[in-house]
Amino acid sequence: YRTAAGLADIPGLVHGFGTAAWGPEEVAAMAARAGFRAVLLKQIHSDAVHVIDADNVGRAAASPLPGDALVTALPGVLLVVKTADCLPVFLVDEARRVVAAVHCGWRGTLRRILERTLAVLGDRFGAPSEGLWAALGPCIGSECYEVGPEVRAAFDDGGFSDTLFRDSPGRPGRALFDLRGANLASLRAAGLAPSRIIADDACTRCDPRLLSFRRDKNKDARMASFLGFLPS
Repeated sequence: YRTAAGLADIPGLVHGFGTAAWGPEEVAAMAARAGFRAVLLKQIHSDAVHVIDADNVGRAAASPLPGDALVTALPGVLLVVKTADCLPVFLVDEARRVVAAVHCGWRGTLRRILERTLAVLGDRFGAPSEGLWAALGPCIGSECYEVGPEVRAAFDDGGFSDTLFRDSPGRPGRALFDLRGANLASLRAAGLAPSRIIADDACTRCDPRLLSFRRDKNKDARMASFLGFLPS
């Protein structure tokens, strides 16, 4: 798995962005060795955010919740998201020891899943956006992510900048979409300091060390990214 330099310096924080060699089974084995309870999602490309607390952690660890973002202040809970072109995003409040893991596909990005997660961090935990660390993992790059006109129109209707799209060369009506750029813009608009945003610029479709649904056409293979504070 890959790590983000800024997060690696936070005491007690464990994290990693999955690769082709690091999926859910590897995360489960690591969690068991380290005394974590791993919590995964039934990812549905939504704007649903789940807070994992003492009341629901057992159920959530036993049966994945439908949604696309997890938030917790419990030590010893490992939040897990799975990707194979979509963007995994970690949010960390070091002072309050609160973490969030977010799965950002184009549908979730359109529904502003990242902004909804930031709102939960602020409303539920008093974690202001400007005090957070954010790390963006590998995803499909803007040179490789071709979408149809309906996607471009939906983002235009949703108030996103059209600079996130450019015409696909030789493909009338098709466009190349900057998924990473859309979510970076959301973080900046929310007030996160540029120095606290760490972005991995690897493209999943181009890098053979990573999984890509668009390249591999494998509906089941997923990389697993994980985030949590060590058990007390």
